[in-house]
Parts: sequence; C-alpha cells; structure tokens
Amino acid sequence: MASEDSLIVFSHQWDEAMVRNNVSEIDQYMADDWVIVGTEGGITPKEIFLKSIETGDLVHTRMDADEIRVRIYDNTGVVTSRGTSSGTYKGQPFSFHEWQTSVFVWKQESWQCVHTMLTPAMK
Repeated sequence: MASEDSLIVFSHQWDEAMVRNNVSEIDQYMADDWVIVGTEGGITPKEIFLKSIETGDLVHTRMDADEIRVRIYDNTGVVTSRGTSSGTYKGQPFSFHEWQTSVFVWKQESWQCVHTMLTPAMK
C-alpha cells in the first residue's frame, strides 16, 4: 500500500505534467472515469478536459500548491491543497487561487485520480 508521501509526490508530478501540457502524460494520472467540478460549478469529464488541452484551448503555465493535506483510507487517498492555477483558456488569460480536493485510488501499484473539485480560495 502506498504512503501519504508517495501521494504527495504523485500530486506534484501531475501538476508538473499539467504545466507541460502533454496530454498523454496527463492522462496517466487520471482514471478513465475521472471528472472535475470546476469553480464555475460545471462538471467536466476526462475526455473533454484532455481534448481542450490537445486543441490548445486550455494551456496551463502554472500549477502549484502551497498548503497540502493528505489522508489515506485503505486504498483511497484524499488530497486537499491550496494553490494557483494559471494559463489561458481559448486565448484568454486566467489565474485562480483555489482549493483543490482530489480523490485517488491505489490500483496496480499506482495512484489514479478519480475525482477533483475546485473551490475559490482567499489569498
């Protein structure tokens, strides 16, 4: 079973992959049925999220966390972090300071994210 430290490393590696905007690399961190609930309240499935990166509609230039809380429950991990996500969406710049909560499942000797939820954070 993986540790809290391994999940923190995994989360940081996923953030780094997001800034590289490499769809095949980002895909490795997400379960097939992964969804994200964005700050605007909508739910986006993995396929649409990755397609927006592939087409260049969504480009990340920053993805970091300055406060991280990790808990492991059997084969499930929950990571809550506060950080900044910046880049462009359809050519328009964005920068969000947000709380992110992601749920991970330990499968076949690796973590996979199954759900991410974003909430605006105070600076």
